[in-house]
Amino acid sequence: MALKPTIYKFNIALSDMERDYYDTLNLTVAQHPSETLERMMSRVLAYCLNAQENLVFTKGLSAVDEPDIWARTLDDQLLLWIDVGEPDVERIRKASRLAQDIKVYSFNSKSAVWWSQSQEKYSAVAVSVVQFPWESIQALAGLVKRTMDMSVTISGDSAYIAAETGECEVSWLLLQ
Repeated sequence: MALKPTIYKFNIALSDMERDYYDTLNLTVAQHPSETLERMMSRVLAYCLNAQENLVFTKGLSAVDEPDIWARTLDDQLLLWIDVGEPDVERIRKASRLAQDIKVYSFNSKSAVWWSQSQEKYSAVAVSVVQFPWESIQALAGLVKRTMDMSVTISGDSAYIAAETGECEVSWLLLQ
């Protein structure tokens, strides 16, 4: 019998000072059985950083031809492709033929090694690559409850997250 995903519900008060975007997000997020809390929370943070109309989580790890998050127009054109992790450059090249905008959010402890090995290959592709510090993502994952209210305030290159279980700050580095 296959393992089922774990479902999390987030009620997020989002304030993005950089884009003058303010919203209340009610997200239901399925954590794949092989997915860590850190990866799931990196997806949630990437969603907050790109919040817009028609932005949705995809099947993610369950569908290899889909990103983790995407935004489509009403006529089904792909506006935004977001991958979380360290995807192969060939996957991103393929995405660049499908979507108008591509973003990669790297988050794990080996992120710097991955980037040093991939930077040259990625330079030929129109993609934004962002790195979340592993320690900050671990702190964010430490706040998680199955159902939670949280506040996310984005200012500059940092997100301040407050929840019932504590608070943390996640800064990021734009690699490309």
